[in-house]
Amino acid sequence: MILIASILILTSCSDKEDPIGKWDDNIKLSTKSVDFDKKTDSVTITTEGDWWWIDAITFEDSTYSYYGREDINLESDSYSIIEEQFLVERRDKNTLFVKINENNTGEERIMNITFEAGNYFDYVNIKQAGN
Repeated sequence: MILIASILILTSCSDKEDPIGKWDDNIKLSTKSVDFDKKTDSVTITTEGDWWWIDAITFEDSTYSYYGREDINLESDSYSIIEEQFLVERRDKNTLFVKINENNTGEERIMNITFEAGNYFDYVNIKQAGN
């Protein structure tokens, strides 16, 4: 009896639908990995989707979150995020420009930009040479 009850419970719990948070890629980034040299460098990244926003930026050991800030409207078609060592600029619905200042640390620096569109998340990883 216990065996039959266990089988019924296990089979009734299986869900064949996609779970929440696993949408298909609706951003479609032109690249997900970029290498910069030591000097000030920049890249323009395009998207096929136009309904996305920046969820967070990590740079070196810091994480920057811009949600809820009054000076940046992440739902806008264009905005600029200016920090001491970098600039991230959404130029229009399908274009993101990223610029990182010269790396004088001697160590490789890494930036990750996380994108969100509904329940789909994606990222761009940028590595800047240290030497």
